[in-house]
Amino acid sequence: MFPSLDPKKMQAMMKQLGIAQEEISAERVVIEGKNSKKIIIENPSIVKIKMKGQESFQITGDVREVEESEESANKTEDIKILMEKIGCSENEARDALKKTNGDLTEAILSLS
Repeated sequence: MFPSLDPKKMQAMMKQLGIAQEEISAERVVIEGKNSKKIIIENPSIVKIKMKGQESFQITGDVREVEESEESANKTEDIKILMEKIGCSENEARDALKKTNGDLTEAILSLS
């Protein structure tokens, strides 16, 4: 924004203007739309900005769009893989995927 301005001075100026920033730690951000599409942002960098009583979020990261039907097909495949490789029941596979936020590798490790 202002290339020659020291970041500490910039923070002080923002504070004087009543603008507060806070970094938020997250692994993934999911935005669910009305039209059955999801926007998934992996490895996000999130900054919450408070200004004049309003909160807004700035999010950057690896973005991809997914159709819900595509996502449910992937979940079904992952459940089948877990059942075949680990020899668990369908409910155990679903629970493991739910606990690991759909991470197949983590689900395999949790069931092993």
